[in-house]
Amino acid sequence: MTSLITLSDVVPPGGLQVSTWAPVVLLLVIAIGFAVLNVALSIIVGPSRTGKVKESTYESGMVPFGDARRRFNVRFYIVAMIFLVFDVDIIFFYPWATIFAPAAHATAQGSHGSSAGIAILVEMAVFIAILMVAYLYAWGKGVFRWD
Repeated sequence: MTSLITLSDVVPPGGLQVSTWAPVVLLLVIAIGFAVLNVALSIIVGPSRTGKVKESTYESGMVPFGDARRRFNVRFYIVAMIFLVFDVDIIFFYPWATIFAPAAHATAQGSHGSSAGIAILVEMAVFIAILMVAYLYAWGKGVFRWD
């Protein structure tokens, strides 16, 4: 004798529960779908004419001249690297701030003799001091002078 599987056989007694990963999966599906849709639409709707002018290099409306592989002053690269280092380090402030606020509140309330707020603040002060030493070193070496 065969029996049909009903919805009550599949659904757990507590009902359907959305996984905590559901928003992440939804975001990935939307992002991948958006990328694929844009590429497909550009192929379908975009112009298909080609030619010598269409395939040439575009340099902000100017005719390109000279060699693209000329040497640049290393100072440009150093400034770019310093910018990236400080930019990435600033990203660390966001998780620190989310941890610091409850820890500072617990320290202010004096719960269980907690001094985590002070320790976290000192750690960030040391982090900023190290960044400032690197900044002052680069400034002393003349990295930021453009003449």
